[in-house]
Amino acid sequence: MKNKKSLVWFRNNLRLADNEALYEASSNSEQLIMVYILDARHWQESPIKLRTSSDKKLTFLWDSIMALKKSVEAKGGSLLLKKGNTEEVIAELFDEYNFDAVYTTIESGVYEERELENVENYLIKKGVSTYTFAETTLYHPDDIPWPINKLPAVFTQFRKENEKQTPIRALINAPEDLSHAVGEKLTYKPHDFNISIDYPPEKSVLNFKGGEQEALNRLNYYFWETDLVQTYKKTRNGLLGGDYSAKFSPYLALGCISPRTIYFELKKYEKERKSNQSTYWIFFELAWRDYFHFIMKKHGNQLFSAQGIKEEGYEWSHSEKDFQKWSEGKTGVPFVDANMRELNETGFMSNRGRQNVASFLTHDLNIDWRWGAWYFERQLLDYDVASNWGNWAYVAGVGNDPRENRYFNILSQAKKYDPKGEYIKYWLPSLSGIEGFNAHKVGLLNGEIRETHKEIDAVFFEPMIDMKKWDY
Repeated sequence: MKNKKSLVWFRNNLRLADNEALYEASSNSEQLIMVYILDARHWQESPIKLRTSSDKKLTFLWDSIMALKKSVEAKGGSLLLKKGNTEEVIAELFDEYNFDAVYTTIESGVYEERELENVENYLIKKGVSTYTFAETTLYHPDDIPWPINKLPAVFTQFRKENEKQTPIRALINAPEDLSHAVGEKLTYKPHDFNISIDYPPEKSVLNFKGGEQEALNRLNYYFWETDLVQTYKKTRNGLLGGDYSAKFSPYLALGCISPRTIYFELKKYEKERKSNQSTYWIFFELAWRDYFHFIMKKHGNQLFSAQGIKEEGYEWSHSEKDFQKWSEGKTGVPFVDANMRELNETGFMSNRGRQNVASFLTHDLNIDWRWGAWYFERQLLDYDVASNWGNWAYVAGVGNDPRENRYFNILSQAKKYDPKGEYIKYWLPSLSGIEGFNAHKVGLLNGEIRETHKEIDAVFFEPMIDMKKWDY
């Protein structure tokens, strides 16, 4: 028997295609109330005394919500947009619409799990059924070979066992008709929700714009229009331009596209055009993403502790002065600073850049890795709680890594990946006029930070270039 009226609560599943919660709600309800809630936590201050979400991050989210609204309306329905404490908003919606069921997704983050639990507890008291669906990962959590608490400590085992025996569930079609999604079709303005639209500048690797269709356009471009997927493994450590990597991550983070959509399009591409190491590596990265999501499910709050899941007793520094120089891109190490300038100006940074700036913060400056994770949470368009915190813990040496140290030597990395200093000069243009400049001839801005780099200084700073002359 169908529910009379169901609430579809969108979370990180801002799409119509391959959206199980939406499909099941549409199929099993006489009427739908569809809502996205801009949770108040976006505007709250994080432990590093900055607002949790930057304007660029909120702009990408806004675009994605408005794209979803347009798609819903094109199928005859209506999407509500609310702002505030999620639990309170859902209680207000129940008072207004008196729905008898809620359909939503299961998210990986600890906060998101607690939020869902609080909502469910409230709804139980009201006699409302809650239906939840795991849609975030490529592999469904019910299908992998282990219960979450027995998940392997090493990614390689996770990947190999799943490749051998775990099927990828089939895609779910978008509902054909959403005219039973009732509600007034309102026009929303970003400033009414305290969002200041701030698009990345032209210097950005891509003109990132949120939404399901934008995600599908990027997928089509990277696979079918350009065949760039055939060289992904060779180019993925690039730094400049839009084509060195797939750039699917912002769309995956908000669920504008599902991992399964990418996977099945990849399989289609391999069948019709070419299968090689690079096409496999797209799958490899999707599996890594899954692993971080399952690791967060396994360890919960422990992943957010200074000691991480390894419970290592590191003595982290909490120097606000050094952290500020890192976050502003003013350490005096051009490769670090260029990457941080790109992040601050565009909301994006390459994978190679992320590993290097994270290593520099945690291993060279010895600053609490969580400060970096919180800063990335604020800045990144593609912020994904599991991937972000899992990667930071990994680089800091307190996450999942069989090796003892994930230290990246910044200068040798710069020499290898930016040998002519092209990336550095792109983001620090004042360096273009330095005669004989290249990426590995660098210095440090001041003695205070330089004092923490004695080993690097002894090996790499000959000949020394006077950074004080480089006014960037």
